[in-house]
Amino acid sequence: MAATIEVNNVCKEFLDKEQLGTHLVLSGVNLKAKAGEFISLIGPSGCGKTTLLRIVHGLETPTSGTVLCDGRPVTRPDHNRVFVFQHFNLFPWRTVRENIAYGLEVRGDPRSGRDDHVQSMVNLVGLRGFEKFYPHEISGGMQQRVGIARALALDPDVLLMDEPFGALDAITREKLQRDIAEILGVQPKTTLFVTHNMDEAIYFSDRILVFGIKPGRIVEDLKVPLARPRQADLVRASREFAEIREHLWSLLSLEMQK
Repeated sequence: MAATIEVNNVCKEFLDKEQLGTHLVLSGVNLKAKAGEFISLIGPSGCGKTTLLRIVHGLETPTSGTVLCDGRPVTRPDHNRVFVFQHFNLFPWRTVRENIAYGLEVRGDPRSGRDDHVQSMVNLVGLRGFEKFYPHEISGGMQQRVGIARALALDPDVLLMDEPFGALDAITREKLQRDIAEILGVQPKTTLFVTHNMDEAIYFSDRILVFGIKPGRIVEDLKVPLARPRQADLVRASREFAEIREHLWSLLSLEMQK
């Protein structure tokens, strides 16, 4: 399943302790995501992309504005919306299998069907044979696969990904990009994806939201007119890819100058 997401005129202020005032992080953000749509959020550091993801998840409340998931107001975190963080956030005392099962345990899923479901997630992310390994015994890329499997195990309607490949080396990042694209082709989710990588945004996305800074806001909603399924090498060699990348760079350059 996948859900619609609607963000209506969301603003977010934080207390500025140094100046004893408030700091406007997000201003008048509006977006609509169709069920199963993949939307990347890209922009300079500090423009509120992660804050927006936290608001959509329910970890933060907007200062003003509303967020709707399938037409229902978002007021708190929910198992139907899951977060995949940049850092793996695995429990070091739990094995691969036990980490993947954690969300299911918290949700109260019965043990009888849980084990088979966890194994299917292990297989899906290519970790068969590593079920009994602990996080310190596997690579960073494998740890991130565990985090993604833990999220997908809940079969969420919405997947919120905050630079999930940012801490990985280039080769591992490339491999995981291809793997996640394939997984989401099998299990489509409405996805909001924060990244600073233009190539990554183009490869994954149906649309790219370019954020400006001071305050954070959407300066362009860019459709990616590339057919699916996408083969990474062919996509990156295409004229359309080069044109989109050049356009993104021009927008981001202007924002960084500010």
